[in-house]
Amino acid sequence: MSTASTQVARELKPVLGTFSLWGIAVGLVISGEYFGWSYGWASAGTLGFLLATLFVALMYTTFIFSFTELSTSIPHAGGPFAYARRAFGPTGGFIAGFATLVEFVFAPPAISLAIGAYLNVQYPALDPKWAAVGAYVIFIGLNAVGVGIAAAFELFVTILAVIELLVFAGVVAPGWSLANFTANGWAGSAEFSGATWAGIFASIPFAIWFFLAIEGAAMAAEEAKDPKRTIPIAYITGILTLVALAFLVMVMAGGVGDWSKLSNINDPLPQAMKMVVGESSGWLHMLVWIGLFGLVASFHGIVLGYSRQMFALARAGYLPAMFAKVHPRFRTPVNALIGGGIVGIAAVFSDQWVTIGGLPLTANIVTMAVLGALVMYIMSMASLFKLRATEPLLDRPFRAPLYPLFPAIAIGCGLVCLAAVVYFNQLLSLIFLGLMVLGYAYFRLTAAQRDAAPHDAMLAAAAE
Repeated sequence: MSTASTQVARELKPVLGTFSLWGIAVGLVISGEYFGWSYGWASAGTLGFLLATLFVALMYTTFIFSFTELSTSIPHAGGPFAYARRAFGPTGGFIAGFATLVEFVFAPPAISLAIGAYLNVQYPALDPKWAAVGAYVIFIGLNAVGVGIAAAFELFVTILAVIELLVFAGVVAPGWSLANFTANGWAGSAEFSGATWAGIFASIPFAIWFFLAIEGAAMAAEEAKDPKRTIPIAYITGILTLVALAFLVMVMAGGVGDWSKLSNINDPLPQAMKMVVGESSGWLHMLVWIGLFGLVASFHGIVLGYSRQMFALARAGYLPAMFAKVHPRFRTPVNALIGGGIVGIAAVFSDQWVTIGGLPLTANIVTMAVLGALVMYIMSMASLFKLRATEPLLDRPFRAPLYPLFPAIAIGCGLVCLAAVVYFNQLLSLIFLGLMVLGYAYFRLTAAQRDAAPHDAMLAAAAE
């Protein structure tokens, strides 16, 4: 194969505009409004979880405004991996790349299980796990046929998902009351106490689930037509959209009845609506079917994200070269799509082999994804500070506002969240650390693989 052909085989196709990137940014996350977050009520109560979500929303808002500087300065499919590699060298790239990969590979199994749970409402005989496998097969295939088609589908289902959340709020509004929302709202108690703080910190992973993976739009940077202009617009409008929807959904669902009945299930919105309109209402069936679009939007978007992360890591020699190959016709990383899917399907069925902490399978998978995300957020903000110091002349089409305050708030909140997640999920944290150690061993044994990788100017550390 010629050098030119090899280069084409490792390139992605730039076809995405601003609206498509907004659809990816919001679509990546919007399933977090449909499920997952309500597990936080079990430990913190509605009021305690409200505080946790306010804290996490502050972290994400300051993070996105800061992260946008990195994604426009270094528009690379590796996203956080590329920023940390440039700032801290190969080891920094490994840490950020591993953490991002854990986040994006473990988030889809949780979403696919929720898709199964929603379908199970309509078809009680359907096993949610096999529905999850079906979701993987369908959306890996859709991602494989081209990013333009995939992004158009993502935008379509994201818009429907946003509309459906607004419809949900309107339908349940007649049954909403503040008394329902605040009843025993402090970790199951009517009064705030010292134990409430423990519940609030324990609920942080599920508050993060409201916003998890929005940063994945950066991994589509090489497929954006004008990333320096389109990414800032997509990110800023995206985070504002998601913050508004998160609080709307949480407050409305918590005020329609006994919120504790919604705190350990994968389909809180249909069950909340059922409290208001009954089991036979057409509104309920509409929510189940159209609500699937929210889950599908995130599942589909994160499948796109993990494949681009695996592709970028493999192209730089951090993963086997087979994952860096793109389809000759569709120019999509098919091997990376399939590889991440295999890991995800194994996670879907993992409770048949191991149960961790007595928590539902979905809660454990969510927490694992959150651990990866938090490590990546901290590394990204550290990269921003380092690059500001070492590369002051780097072209920065968008600069983090109120620097250094915004990235400092983001990294501080990230450290608090990471400490809380580790403290309340020690076994899962040890598993995460064990996976990182194994990954680091592979990293150390494959230096020649990275040396042989094609030169990438955007990955070159300033000190090199």
